Amino acid sequence: MASSLTMTPLRAAARHLGFAPPTRVVASATSRFLSTSASLSFPLPPADPSTTKRATPTPTRTPIPAVSDAPLPDAQPPSNNGNGNGNGSVIDWSQSYHGLGTSAFPPEVAAVLQAPLDPEDIEVKPDGIIYLPEIKYRRILNNAFGPGGWGLAPRGDLMVKERLVAREYALIVHGRFVGQARGEQQYFTEDGIPTAAEGCKSNALMRCCKDLGIASELWDPRFIRRFMKTYAVQQWAEHVTTKKKKQVWLRRDDEIRYPWKKS
Repeated sequence: MASSLTMTPLRAAARHLGFAPPTRVVASATSRFLSTSASLSFPLPPADPSTTKRATPTPTRTPIPAVSDAPLPDAQPPSNNGNGNGNGSVIDWSQSYHGLGTSAFPPEVAAVLQAPLDPEDIEVKPDGIIYLPEIKYRRILNNAFGPGGWGLAPRGDLMVKERLVAREYALIVHGRFVGQARGEQQYFTEDGIPTAAEGCKSNALMRCCKDLGIASELWDPRFIRRFMKTYAVQQWAEHVTTKKKKQVWLRRDDEIRYPWKKS
């Protein structure tokens, strides 16, 4: 009885009725809730990809080498076997026959090379020899292969003899050996040797073009006789310096030119 007198009325009533104190009830309930929540695991909602930020990789920087005052070395030249037959990277056109006869040119190229000559393009020398001017050979080659698609390669040194220079050349087309010929040209003074050397090259070009069928009519005897009968004529002329008179050939539509004059 003495202990019940020290209790508050509420606690005394609860004890009399058999209830636990309120504080203990709340603590016990809270403890059971926490233990139950800890034992349970709830799945998290999926993340929204539109709001999720992806980690951007940091670019790797290439280190910059230190600047040097030393220049870059020259490129190494291609290796050459030195045989001159096209087996190495460099072809020695002074003696090589690389590509000779490997394949025919296309039909459209052959048509340009073998096209019949226009009689208006043919010239006549005073001695009766007909020829095609050197520049027209070059035009035919340019039309067939394009400028830069062909060239003349010397096959030896320029030989200078008394009043005559000679040199051998090879005609190269698209990196292929096509033909070779020796050109010749007369000169009268030593100052005329450079000009004669250029004429020698042109003479070799005209001879090389025979292998391609260019102006082949000029070596056909029947064509020559027919052309001379139709387009050429002989006239008496006098040499301006020596005063000698002789018959010279010229085209019917042409006039006698220096060093000759009509007598």
